[in-house]
Amino acid sequence: MILNRRRLLQTSVAALAAPLIARPAFAATNIPVASIFDLSGGLEIYGQPIDACLDLAISEINAAGGLLGQQVEVTKYDPQSSIQLYTQYATEAATAQQAAAVFGGITSASREAIRPLLSRYQTLYFYPPLYEGGVCDRNTFLTGSTPAQTIGVLLPYAVENLGKKVYVLAADYNYGTISAKWVRDYTSKAGGEVIAEEYFPLEVTDFSATIQKIQAQKPDVIYTLLVGGNHMSFFRQWAAAGMAGQIPIISTSFGGGNEHIVLTPAESDGVYAAFGYFQEIDSAANKAFVERYHGKFGASAPYVTEHASATYNAVHHWANAVRAAGTVERMAVIEALESGIVFEGPGGPSVIDRATHHCATDVHIGRVKNHSFEILKTFADQKPADTASVCDLVANPDETRQFEIE
Repeated sequence: MILNRRRLLQTSVAALAAPLIARPAFAATNIPVASIFDLSGGLEIYGQPIDACLDLAISEINAAGGLLGQQVEVTKYDPQSSIQLYTQYATEAATAQQAAAVFGGITSASREAIRPLLSRYQTLYFYPPLYEGGVCDRNTFLTGSTPAQTIGVLLPYAVENLGKKVYVLAADYNYGTISAKWVRDYTSKAGGEVIAEEYFPLEVTDFSATIQKIQAQKPDVIYTLLVGGNHMSFFRQWAAAGMAGQIPIISTSFGGGNEHIVLTPAESDGVYAAFGYFQEIDSAANKAFVERYHGKFGASAPYVTEHASATYNAVHHWANAVRAAGTVERMAVIEALESGIVFEGPGGPSVIDRATHHCATDVHIGRVKNHSFEILKTFADQKPADTASVCDLVANPDETRQFEIE
């Protein structure tokens, strides 16, 4: 099935049982890559800005003459938030398509479903979203932020400026549960205390009992690691209970799904977040990037999240490595990626760490105001110290697992 981008986003879930593939009209000799991001099925609020930034990066590369005298041809798969489809499409991209690189995965569960497959098929893999840290795999490059970079700066800021007693709400899967361990660690190091933790499956929509518990516990700060629909339901019920603005709320996931755009200002104003990227960053590079983005997709294009900007960075990191290597051959590109090439991304310089295949990046703390983030503080060149504590691909290049960092 061949679909253009507009039809891909509009086709109903029922019609998407077969692989959804968008093929530009390039010659067969051009360089094939694949993207596997949820464009429907419940996680599309994350996937659509990611898809747009991938399109922007590839169009820029092709407009500049492509790579090695060829254009880059992207095949897009929509896994519809299904792990089974993720594995099916990753296998197809690696075998039938023989993609030079795969960019894909939103949740950590989807990443861990396809990462071993792509490693086995020796197909270079990029995972752009922020996540809980710990992946150590020479075939995989991770361009989003990790807890050491975001939680590590947000919690000291919160304890110093907002209060010491922290109540944690987290999604009940590996992102939420592992990240909550980092919240406890960084809260303690900052001189604060986690007084309660609650975990919620992604399908949970009723937070009335939790709101009553929070009111009884009287924390100084709420730290939310909820995801997607969880966030929408909690914040709407929190505001309906008259609690909006009563207790400061901080997060390293709120805004990643454009929650601050969908929720009303009454429901979301005042929430603090830390990311490697906000669309509001006041720099010449970011302003030019946002102008190009809206020039391509229009004024109503989705807000650019960290997941999306890190995807843009990932595509350009790969392209720069192909240029440096003079080939798309996997090991030559991996070695070029490990050589310390800097990509000046919209959020600041992005540098791949050779030992972990994660990126050192600037991190920003922002606060929601009227569907936007006010940038309060920037921390330059934050290292992926959490993963670096357990992963050394220079010493152990055959490592292919995710460590759960204690």
